[in-house]
Amino acid sequence: MPTLNVRITERSHQILKALADREGETMQSVLDKALETYRRKRILEQSNAAFQSLRNDPQRWQEEQDERGEWEATLADGLDRP
Repeated sequence: MPTLNVRITERSHQILKALADREGETMQSVLDKALETYRRKRILEQSNAAFQSLRNDPQRWQEEQDERGEWEATLADGLDRP
């Protein structure tokens, strides 16, 4: 896998090294996991903000509720579950 250089602060390097040593992993592995966790956190934050925006608009929220009602009707469509 190709590698790239990224500048980080001395403090970040110390934290990264300590985590890697404690976990018995490479610093690259710890950094990869940290970035993935941050990426997922941001997705959830953005989703929550969008949902809150929807809830704050009574007309759009009612449209959402109406659509959910239509989809819930498909749960009892008479098909047997496998």
